[in-house]
Amino acid sequence: MDKLNRFAIMMEALTELAQEENLHLPSGTLQPPPEPDQPNLVSVLADTSPLPQGALFLGMADDGLPVLLNLHDPVPGPILIVGDQASGKTNFLQVIARAADVMHTPEHVQYGIITTKPDEWKVLPESQNKAGIFPASDESAKELLQSLVTWSHKNKGGEQSILLFIDDLSIIEALDEQAQQNLRWLLLRGPSRRVWPFITLNSSLAHDLTKWLGFFHTRLFGFIQNADDANLLIGNRDYTFDTLNSGSQFAMRENDQLLRFWLPTI
Repeated sequence: MDKLNRFAIMMEALTELAQEENLHLPSGTLQPPPEPDQPNLVSVLADTSPLPQGALFLGMADDGLPVLLNLHDPVPGPILIVGDQASGKTNFLQVIARAADVMHTPEHVQYGIITTKPDEWKVLPESQNKAGIFPASDESAKELLQSLVTWSHKNKGGEQSILLFIDDLSIIEALDEQAQQNLRWLLLRGPSRRVWPFITLNSSLAHDLTKWLGFFHTRLFGFIQNADDANLLIGNRDYTFDTLNSGSQFAMRENDQLLRFWLPTI
């Protein structure tokens, strides 16, 4: 099997795991597994190396296999990370950023962060991969979106990928029309030009942002207590996320399966 096939590699092994643990339909409900020890990210990457050059680390499945995104395949499109408050969404972005620091040179992967809480990102060490932290209310955030659109138009066949982290989808509503238009373009065209939006969303705000949800075909779910919120985001009441470990565990939908994975510590 191609190591960079679609959204995650080693899906066959993950599917077998899901079947063993009865994570398939009809219930679609994730049963709480024994909570694994959370090793340090650097040690996890060392233990799983070498990984494909075009792979972006997202987490570790229950059986110890890495869950990876193929940066050379635009099919998954922009990534929505959704969950309740304190479900680990910001931590998830930071794990991805730190993994990019460790796995990739700046010539291959860089990232920029738009956030309302820049201080939360001080936990990460300085890195040449980091293009900057841009406060959502600052003009620099709009300039980042414009520069990524311009870069995308020029980037045909280039080897570098840019990760755009937007920590909280609701900040989009405060952007002016031009900035929103730039973001729409990046959501629609970015991954095919090596710009990958990763955007978090508090599940309680999803009902107010339904016009943006359609851009995201790939959604990663953290702990969600409210069944109506979960149904809006996944479109099936058989799936629930209230047994996930809040802060460190997420799930993704693969066909009719819900597959869990864990975030290492940073």
